[in-house]
Amino acid sequence: MSGRPILRLSDFIRSRMEPILEAWEAFAKTIHPPALTMDSKALRNHASLMLAAIADDLEKTQTEEQEIAKSEGRAPSHADDTAAETHAIARLLSGFSVEQLASEYRALRSSVLRLWAKEWKEGYETNVDDITRFNEAIDQALAESLARYTKLLDQSRNLFLAILGHDLRNPLGATIHGAQIMLLAEDIDDRHRKIAARIYNSGQRMSKLVADLLDYTRTHLGSGLPLEISSANVGDIAQRVIDEISTSHPDKVITLKTSGELNGEWDKERIAQAISNLLGNAVQHGATGEAIKVEISASRGEVHVAINNKGPLIPEEKLHTIFDPLVRLVANGGEGSGQGGSMGLGLYIVREVASAHGGSVTASSSTAEGTTFTIRLPRDPSRRPADHQASPQVRHWEGDK
Repeated sequence: MSGRPILRLSDFIRSRMEPILEAWEAFAKTIHPPALTMDSKALRNHASLMLAAIADDLEKTQTEEQEIAKSEGRAPSHADDTAAETHAIARLLSGFSVEQLASEYRALRSSVLRLWAKEWKEGYETNVDDITRFNEAIDQALAESLARYTKLLDQSRNLFLAILGHDLRNPLGATIHGAQIMLLAEDIDDRHRKIAARIYNSGQRMSKLVADLLDYTRTHLGSGLPLEISSANVGDIAQRVIDEISTSHPDKVITLKTSGELNGEWDKERIAQAISNLLGNAVQHGATGEAIKVEISASRGEVHVAINNKGPLIPEEKLHTIFDPLVRLVANGGEGSGQGGSMGLGLYIVREVASAHGGSVTASSSTAEGTTFTIRLPRDPSRRPADHQASPQVRHWEGDK
């Protein structure tokens, strides 16, 4: 057995805290532009707390099950924010990118192990298990930082989109109202009337996109879609939507077939929104000269709304993600759906409307039958989730209409 003194990594971290922090700060200064305006304290913030927590962790006994759980990212969660989570918040506010945040942990790992290896070679014994435990602790801190960073980034992005969508409503409403006044005027010629009609129709489309954007951000902020439940007949709702779509697209043939008891307790406007989105999708992607078929039927405790159009086959692998706008956006290289630049929020909203009512929506596609979207709407209000009411902030926005 060697007579050399043992240097445990936990003791090394505590005793060599200053040179480790100096190496951390030196690396952080190379990450610009955020680091160029930060002082030494800001660049070192939370690093000493993270290192102290890692040193404490190295000294704790650990079972094989705990070791496996930590290596798989299943370490126990903390009631309060960890130093790594707090560090992520500070770096996000300072303008660091997620890549820059991750690189700091790579530098921290490298600094500690490099300095430790140097002293080890100079005559100390060590415990090689400390290296494994240290890497697990760094990985855990990195996972905590990245999770908190991305969560806050998503929240801030959604808030920005919600505020943007809300602020667009007033000028958009004024534009639509102005176009309506021009259309009703009797002293303008046909050329200007056609221009007013284009402004009005474009404004209506933009208004729908803004409404979808607000609904998208509302669901991602955790408040759910607000519902105003009342007695309604799904057949009547569908007929009203079909009349509106037919007016805008007189070249399209839309048929409606109903059967069974179609009355229930739903949000009329939300159901109309879902049907309108599906009909708009059918109009956009349906084959020229082929009718769009709407069939509404009742079964025990449910009403089914099926909308079918003949058109290009949707591959089976795409049907699983067709209601997720982000997947569709990424699949098209971030350039929209490829059809008029749409991000595909319409189908996402259909899913959220069905879910808010305790139901669901499915899609099927075949060469022979075309593409069919089917909404299932339960009659029983107790099957609806409890989080479909709007938050106070969203209610304020709704009141601005």
